[in-house]
Amino acid sequence: MSKIDETRAFRPVNIALLTVSDRRSLAEDTSGDLLQQRLTDAGHVLAARALLKDDLPAIIAQLTAWIDDPEVDCVITTGGTGLTGRDVMPEAFATVVEKDIPGFGELFRWISFQKIGTSTIQSRATGGLARGTYLFALPGSTSACRDGWDEILRWQLDARHKPCNLVELMPRLREHEGV
Repeated sequence: MSKIDETRAFRPVNIALLTVSDRRSLAEDTSGDLLQQRLTDAGHVLAARALLKDDLPAIIAQLTAWIDDPEVDCVITTGGTGLTGRDVMPEAFATVVEKDIPGFGELFRWISFQKIGTSTIQSRATGGLARGTYLFALPGSTSACRDGWDEILRWQLDARHKPCNLVELMPRLREHEGV
């Protein structure tokens, strides 16, 4: 049901990508590579990219740095959303997010259910907003990142998407602060 209004102008979004993994390096980061390719192919700007271990303080520090960077409009993370003892991305989000976007995780799991059935309950994919920056946490699998981008984020990060999208809200995200 995604529709593009060609009369609206495309507005590139500056997106930072964070991969969280204890086992992968940037050279082996197929999920991050897929997201980078998808976002640049869509016309967005890769503002930054990093890979961190599953370390809560380090993840919080990186998220905070990007939230505070006026050149970053959106942060997409991959990895750390599962249930193991080392998976801490939702906990990191909880410390920095000011407004949850519950529909992101709900829709992601609905899309995922169509492909992997009840195993989708193991995903803690989440979304939120912090000081005018969108944050989205996807699972670490390449197929989950593909689903998250292709089915949700590519549309919501396109100003031409109708009936509404997240980009058109960007000028108003900090209005309560007088910014």
